[in-house]
Amino acid sequence: MEKLLLVEDDASLAMGIEFTLKGEGYEVHRAATFEEGRVLSGKNSYSLIILDVNLPDGSGYDLCKIIRTRNDVPIMFLTALDDEVNIVLGLEIGGDDYLTKPFRVRELLSRVKALIRRNKKKPSGGNMLESGDISVDLSTAVVKKSSREIALTAQEYKLLLIFMDKPHVLMKRDEILGQLTEDEESFFDENTLAVYIKRIREKIEDDVKQPDYIVTQRGLGYKWNKDVGKEIKGLKDL
Repeated sequence: MEKLLLVEDDASLAMGIEFTLKGEGYEVHRAATFEEGRVLSGKNSYSLIILDVNLPDGSGYDLCKIIRTRNDVPIMFLTALDDEVNIVLGLEIGGDDYLTKPFRVRELLSRVKALIRRNKKKPSGGNMLESGDISVDLSTAVVKKSSREIALTAQEYKLLLIFMDKPHVLMKRDEILGQLTEDEESFFDENTLAVYIKRIREKIEDDVKQPDYIVTQRGLGYKWNKDVGKEIKGLKDL
C-alpha cells in the first residue's frame, strides 16, 4: 500500500482529501502544522507528500526545502495562490506539481497517481550513462558530477534521461513535455518546463549562463550538447 503524507491545516478539506485518498487504497498520514509535517516526513518513508503552502506555524515552501535535504520523494503543493510567481517558486525549490484551490477530486487523484507512477519508473539493470563529467547509474538512479552525487527530484531525473537519450538532437518543447508526462493529460506547460531545465542546469552546469550540457535554441527547443557513452556490464557502447 502506498503511504502518503498530507500537510493541510484546513480540517474539513484535509478530512475530505484523506477520505478520497483512502478510498483509492492509499494509506494517509495527516499533519496540520509545519512542525507536525517536519516530524512525520523525517520519521516515515512516503510515496508522495502533499503540502499546503500556508500553514499556521510556517510555510509549505520552507518545509519542502527541509524535505529535499533528506530525499527526492515527489511533492505536490496545494494553495489558493495561483499566480505564476508562486507556481515558479514552488517548482524551483523542489516541488514536482502544483494544484490550486478549489480543485476537483478527479484532478487531485489523477495528479497523485501520475506522480507516484512516474517516480516508480526508474530504469533497471547495471547500465551507466556518461557524458562529460556527468554520470548516471541507471540501476540506482544516482547522478554524479565529477564523482560528486547530485540530488535530483523524480521529474528532474526523468527529464535528464530524456535529454541524454538523444544527444545532439534538437527537441521541441511539446515533444519534451509529451515524454515527461507520458502523453497523459498534461499538467505542465512551457513555463513549467523552463523551470525544470533551470533547476537541472543549476545542478550540472559549471556556468548556468553559458550551459555546456542543455543548450537552448531560441524559438525552437533544447538539446543535449555532448556525446553520451553507455556502459553495460563493464563494456562500453559509445
